[in-house]
Amino acid sequence: MTSHDDIAGSSASEIAESIRELRDRGMLRPGDVLPSVRALAERLSVNRNTVVAAYRHLAQAGFVTSRGRGGTRIADPDPIAQEGYAPDTVLRDVGTGNPDPELIPDPSRALASMAGRPVLYGEPIIDRDLEQWAHAWMREAVDHAHELRLTVTSGASDAIERLLAQALTRDDAVALEDPCFLSSMNIVRQGGYRPVAIPVDAEGMTVAGLRAALAGGVRAVVCTPRAQNPTGASLSEERARDLRAELASHPYVLVIEDDHFSMLSSQPYRSVIGPGHRRWALVRSVSKFLGPDMCLAVTASDPVTAERLAMRLSPGTTWVSHLLQRLVHALATDEDVVSGIRRAAAHYADRNARVARSLTALGLPTTAGDGLSLWVPLPVAGSAVVPHLMRRGWLARAGDDFVLSDGAGARHLRLTVHDLDDADGDRLASDVLAAVRSAHGSHGMIDR
Repeated sequence: MTSHDDIAGSSASEIAESIRELRDRGMLRPGDVLPSVRALAERLSVNRNTVVAAYRHLAQAGFVTSRGRGGTRIADPDPIAQEGYAPDTVLRDVGTGNPDPELIPDPSRALASMAGRPVLYGEPIIDRDLEQWAHAWMREAVDHAHELRLTVTSGASDAIERLLAQALTRDDAVALEDPCFLSSMNIVRQGGYRPVAIPVDAEGMTVAGLRAALAGGVRAVVCTPRAQNPTGASLSEERARDLRAELASHPYVLVIEDDHFSMLSSQPYRSVIGPGHRRWALVRSVSKFLGPDMCLAVTASDPVTAERLAMRLSPGTTWVSHLLQRLVHALATDEDVVSGIRRAAAHYADRNARVARSLTALGLPTTAGDGLSLWVPLPVAGSAVVPHLMRRGWLARAGDDFVLSDGAGARHLRLTVHDLDDADGDRLASDVLAAVRSAHGSHGMIDR
């Protein structure tokens, strides 16, 4: 008997679960071809559409790949894309997504003044001073909420992972922006949830995409109101209003807003969470303006979500170090640090705009959005351009890494350019153009 003969079930979910169990037990291995839709439907005495739905379900979760006439195969998990520097490279790395280390505040003075009595088991989870400051910081963004509760986690990714875990079970559908922030994409896939792509345009998450996702039964929506990573898009007032209208009839769908760029953003905060929404969370980390090693995020949410999130913390981490909480509070309330954050925001915006102008002048129209990086449209796949850029001394990030389903997103590069001076920015723009031409195979493809 082959492993194919062990596939069982009478519904799409049962068939999909059977295949997953066979893979988990090693009876199906990466590269194994699954039965054709027709053959499996006949053997299980089910409608072909049931098998189609099962295979689609598995494909969305990344467990299988479809190769047309090559059949549906068990996927070989690719290395998970991560943010950060590439180790041991001699290339100029413009794919990092990191803040500028020169613009991260020096914590030395704050560290010297923050010592206090030890914190023991059973004491309040949130340090008192941080709670007072964070409440005002979050209340300005969610003034629609009659009651909000605060939770502190070890960064935004930790918060989003725990928020989804307290609300969902395996195979539940989660709406994600497409192209998508790497961390959110990986959290959903590793959690066993089904990512449902919502396209992003210049005004943020699209209304039609959200409407389709809600109609498809998503249980949660993860949205970036401003400085969407990788595109840099921020919600317009009209778009935010229309998205709130779509969500109004789905008050128990968990809406998570990831405001990762908060204190660095040049755009106003516009929420998709309406006053009547029942399950919601706003997550703000400090990693972009105080540094990635400051693993702390504040989550404001409705009371029920806060209670469930606290329960997800209690078996493991329990609380974030009060020393770290005090350090964050000391830095975030220091006038010199806050002035430095404003200067950093202006620097990121200026560098992005400068390189965007250079690219546009060379025939690669690029808009500088909000955020740490540029999202550069290309006439060819970003993955085809990256090797040619490497030959010119640059390590860039192809749009493919961020794509859920929209192939257009793959025809992009994400470039982190804030540490380039004008000369280096112009050189990068010229090298991107040359790499595009090399990838395309024609030197006459772009008018200059």
